[in-house]
Amino acid sequence: MGKDFLSSITSQLEQVLQDLLEVSPLTDRHILVIGTSTSEVLGEQIGTNGSEEVAKVLFAVLDRFARQHSFHLAFQCCEHLNRALVICESTRERFGLTAVQAIPVPHAGGAMASFAHSALPDAVLVESIQADAGIDIGDTLIGMHLKPVAVPVRSKQKQIGYAHVTMAKTRPKLIGGARAVYSL
Repeated sequence: MGKDFLSSITSQLEQVLQDLLEVSPLTDRHILVIGTSTSEVLGEQIGTNGSEEVAKVLFAVLDRFARQHSFHLAFQCCEHLNRALVICESTRERFGLTAVQAIPVPHAGGAMASFAHSALPDAVLVESIQADAGIDIGDTLIGMHLKPVAVPVRSKQKQIGYAHVTMAKTRPKLIGGARAVYSL
């Protein structure tokens, strides 16, 4: 894995984030859940070849965009930690979430969650959230952490490295019947 590869995944993630924010502007009232298999980014099977170096590069881009747009990040752990999420303590407080106890490490949590836990100054784990949008890098299955009505978002960028990328935004449920009005 060379500089060119790391540079390309940086620009690929930047494009993905730009495409998402174009259709779903996120602010300080929103959480973006990130599921990442760094193994898949490298072209390996999920859970087999986690990379802190890839996690570091992806985290830098995500953190920069989150700061620029003031949205909150949640990094999904792997199934060995029941897909708990790494967030900032301030995010936990802001959204009234309950902390759980565990420390993600590369082989129990995943390289991305492990790196996020060490990079965030006040990292905590929560068991679940209902995020406003999500980016799934490498088919990590983030759907359980999105609000109930998820809407696919398409990007010009279909992969980050070798990993398939799927995105979603959420919207409120439409209730009512034939007489319901949804916008004025």
